[in-house]
Amino acid sequence: MAWFVEHWIASSLLTAYVVVLLHNAYLGNKAATGVAGYYVGNREMGGTVVGISFFATFASTNTFIGHAGKGYEYGVAWFTLAILLIIFCWVSWRWIGPPLRRFAAEWDALTIPDYIRGRILGDEPKDDRHPLLLLSAAVIVFASLLYLLAIFKGAGHLFQIFLGVPYEVAVGVTLVVVVLYTSIGGFVSVIRTDAIQGVLMLLGAMTIFYFVTRAAGGISAVGQLMERPSKQHLFDLNGAVPFAVLLGVSLSGALKLIVDPRQLSRFYGLKNDAEVRRGKWIAVVGLTIILGCMFPIGLYAHLLLDNVSDTDLIVPTLVNDAAIFPFWVTDLLIVSIVSAAMSSMDSVLLVASSTLYKNIIAPFRVVKNEVTSSRLAVVGFACAAALMALNPPGDIVGITIFSGSLYAICFFPPVVFGLYGRVASPSATLLAMLFGMTVLIGWISLGLSSQLHEVFPALLTSCAIYWLNSNRQPL
Repeated sequence: MAWFVEHWIASSLLTAYVVVLLHNAYLGNKAATGVAGYYVGNREMGGTVVGISFFATFASTNTFIGHAGKGYEYGVAWFTLAILLIIFCWVSWRWIGPPLRRFAAEWDALTIPDYIRGRILGDEPKDDRHPLLLLSAAVIVFASLLYLLAIFKGAGHLFQIFLGVPYEVAVGVTLVVVVLYTSIGGFVSVIRTDAIQGVLMLLGAMTIFYFVTRAAGGISAVGQLMERPSKQHLFDLNGAVPFAVLLGVSLSGALKLIVDPRQLSRFYGLKNDAEVRRGKWIAVVGLTIILGCMFPIGLYAHLLLDNVSDTDLIVPTLVNDAAIFPFWVTDLLIVSIVSAAMSSMDSVLLVASSTLYKNIIAPFRVVKNEVTSSRLAVVGFACAAALMALNPPGDIVGITIFSGSLYAICFFPPVVFGLYGRVASPSATLLAMLFGMTVLIGWISLGLSSQLHEVFPALLTSCAIYWLNSNRQPL
């Protein structure tokens, strides 16, 4: 209670924030009259809000806490990821979004397995239990679970430091809030909320950059690190790890922008191609500002912190330091970083639970009320991720990069090649996914990732199998 009195600004803003979330849930509930309304907002969304939602969904605690912290460990080489993320964001809106939106509307696709059914299975008799569809759905559910528990970990550390509560309590608070508005309001609630969260995240990222660089001695203070022999590795592309490995990590993270279901689902809800063009620059510019502000924070942290053992704690520690941030700024940033966590959690949760229900449960069990079943899937999936987050298997970035590798290996061939006419048979597509995952896991198990990141051989394998067994079909 003492914290809420001392940080009355944050308390007031968080209260107002939760009220807005619940209001958006109410509006989303009115729109969710059927599964199309609940999953994709009846395909009536505008480019402005979807563009903001796109970068807000991607730039979660993974960016504000994970990626910003990793700059401390990897130095300027880590900026490779930021550059690739911006490029792939543009590619996603320029080359993936327009045809995917049209195909999704034509086939009434609500999930990625729905798209694969329309593109790969084509004129074959409808079989919702086809192994290809079940495997695609299982990959989405598993990878989303990994990603969601990583965000729970980031949000848990955030509340633990700011509110002074046990980590388990912090995870529980996050769970209750995100489940409430996501399960009730569905896609419309998530998009409307993301639009607000995206603005808060932009303001938060710029504020963090300003106060951290000021405390470190100004933007040019990074030059002091170059003069210290113990910090020379921060300016060497191969200083922390081989650059080929870091490039693989960067590629795996960036590919998510064109194959991750939570990002692609945004295109499903757009009204028309004009809205795609409108949203493109909003998404690219917004993501550029956030990455440009947050990725250098790890470097400047070398001038402010010593003996960092967990890079995920760098940003929360800095923001909570009264010598760097005035208390009122810290209060504002608490809401901003909470927004970063929620903006990704709601999207991952909705995509994963919709896939779980529609493509894994529904084919085997007929239900009367699909929307209610989808809401129950949201609650169940969120609880499972929160429980796993109590004892997470790794750091935020490591977990999310692995989930990105899975998405790239399984969905790059059928989504990217398929959108532009290269269609393989269902058995070949299934084989490409299975062999790609086998190479991915095998490469990690053999310890080869220290020389070459596993995404390269695994993605090459899945793409080669798919391409060699595909043929050109009319769009």
